[in-house]
Amino acid sequence: MEGLLSTLKPYFDQYGYWAVFGAILLEDFGVPLPGESMLIVGALLASQGTLSIVPLLFLAWVAAVAGDNIGFAIGHFGGRRAVLRLGRYLFLTPGRLEHVESFFDRYGGIIVVAARFIEGLRQLNGIAAGTMRMHWRRFLLYNLAGAAVWVGFWGMLFFEIGDRAGNFQEGFHKLEFIFLGLAILGLAGLAIHVWRRRKE
Repeated sequence: MEGLLSTLKPYFDQYGYWAVFGAILLEDFGVPLPGESMLIVGALLASQGTLSIVPLLFLAWVAAVAGDNIGFAIGHFGGRRAVLRLGRYLFLTPGRLEHVESFFDRYGGIIVVAARFIEGLRQLNGIAAGTMRMHWRRFLLYNLAGAAVWVGFWGMLFFEIGDRAGNFQEGFHKLEFIFLGLAILGLAGLAIHVWRRRKE
């Protein structure tokens, strides 16, 4: 986390809120930028008074919605062939697109909300929805909700962590314990699941 902060903070020093806006906007239609990481660092900076949390979250939400809709338009109007041709510049391979499309076949609009929290799906869900001719109003509804949940979750989580910690150093140590605890719980759950399957 400390390395992440030292890497991304200079962008905030130079561009302020627009660093988050630009990174999330571009990431959400396939450009490989650290949009989620920028949101997290922005929230930590807001907890220390460098930024204000309300405009940060609002601009992040607008960027997330706009970026996904640009992706939707690329997929809808460009078609699958054009998307894959453009994908050479966005690191979008046929395999990655097929993987995302298979999710849409099975889960439809719900994946638009859930995809925001899944690396790879987050960057491509708008493009995939567009190529599969999902109705735009339906996509927009789920997209508005998903972006709000995603921005609110990461933004407020790290704003609260930074605010309660009092300084970044304490905040990072606190985060390490939180992530360690989550990892242990996840591994325990996985072990129980495997044990039950084998028993069956």
